[in-house]
Amino acid sequence: MNIFDFYKKKEQGHKISMVTCYDYTSAQILDKTAIDCLLVGDSVSMVMHGFKNTLAATVDMMCYHIAAVSRGTSDKFIIGDMPFLSYRQSKSKNMAVVQKLMQAGAHSIKLEGSAGNLEFIQQVTESGIPVMGHIGLTPQLIHQLGGYKVQGKTETSASHLKQEALLLQEAGCFAIVLECVPSLLAKEITESLKIPTIGIGAGPHTNGQVLVLQDLLGLTMNFKPKFVQAFMNGSEQMQQSIARYIQAINQEEFPEHEHCY
Repeated sequence: MNIFDFYKKKEQGHKISMVTCYDYTSAQILDKTAIDCLLVGDSVSMVMHGFKNTLAATVDMMCYHIAAVSRGTSDKFIIGDMPFLSYRQSKSKNMAVVQKLMQAGAHSIKLEGSAGNLEFIQQVTESGIPVMGHIGLTPQLIHQLGGYKVQGKTETSASHLKQEALLLQEAGCFAIVLECVPSLLAKEITESLKIPTIGIGAGPHTNGQVLVLQDLLGLTMNFKPKFVQAFMNGSEQMQQSIARYIQAINQEEFPEHEHCY
């Protein structure tokens, strides 16, 4: 998978599949699947480190997890999130962050919003680095947005998102994530763009979908936003497996002769 495959899938009407991935073992498993691309998102700060939002993600944290994912996959396209405020500094500092993420193993970077970012996106793409945009609910602006809320519900907000999408395309983004926007608005934005859209909580009319892997596998406990579908009950299956392990120990069924040296 490369950026031209993203364009081709949109042109041919084939959906793009993307999941988050934060570690070597998960990357090895996903490498054996037909998933199109892996997002090492700043959601790692919540999913893997237990912080309450994505603001805790740092450049070092992102590089650490990107490198782990990169070592676990042979041919999957890896997108690395630029964390909070890492692209709101000087041009040289911003580019230094991009360099670190790419050298850690990313094949492209993703950043949130268009305001104040367009010149930087153009600089990054002109340097030969693919950029994925992200509009709608942008978690790094959670305090400004007043929480995790659907965006684009008013005419003014919807118009702003349409304009943002066009500006990001013009700046050089090869794809755009649409997060938590009304389905019909996502359809309208998708149809207005030459580049593909990837939705999360944006309905079925985008060119692809992305979910957090732990949500998809039913591993996330006490958290299930409306847009998430768990395709297995992972947390329950893990607990049952641990219970069988404990039982096997107590009943002296493990380890058996075959497990001994």
